[in-house]
Amino acid sequence: MTTLCPEPLTDAAFAPFGDVLEATGEADKLINAGLCRRFHDRAKLDFGDGRAGISLFQAEPRSLPYNFNLVERHPEGSQAFVPMALVSFLVIAAPDENGTPGHPRAFLTRPGQAINFHRGTWHGVLTPLHAPGLFAVIDRIGGGANLEEFTYNMAWTVERPTD
Repeated sequence: MTTLCPEPLTDAAFAPFGDVLEATGEADKLINAGLCRRFHDRAKLDFGDGRAGISLFQAEPRSLPYNFNLVERHPEGSQAFVPMALVSFLVIAAPDENGTPGHPRAFLTRPGQAINFHRGTWHGVLTPLHAPGLFAVIDRIGGGANLEEFTYNMAWTVERPTD
């Protein structure tokens, strides 16, 4: 078994895998008579064909340490996970190495952060750390295969952060 220590989710650290979605910094626009700040176009949605769809996922909360050996990717479209509660969740992503996932990395979101995996990015399953585990998922709706799964020969363990 190999151990991972989750990193804080930052734009720079997560850039090889996707986009961090959060309402930080200065808003791009004030709308609704100045009562709403719009943080515009925060994710690159990318679909080979089909269309964007919004689904709701309800996943069982997990706890740290967390063991996994399964990752997946979606070759025909990006996939965004937006928690519907202000709680953190675990994000696992791995670089592609000639068609298979390489060494995974683990990220721990802050409440209010969401992520968008780039098209074709190897990633772990949806891993909430708190109930209710309810997420809006924006991804490709269309025909054909859009899921590849890979099982590592060994299990990985994501430990609790040390601070």
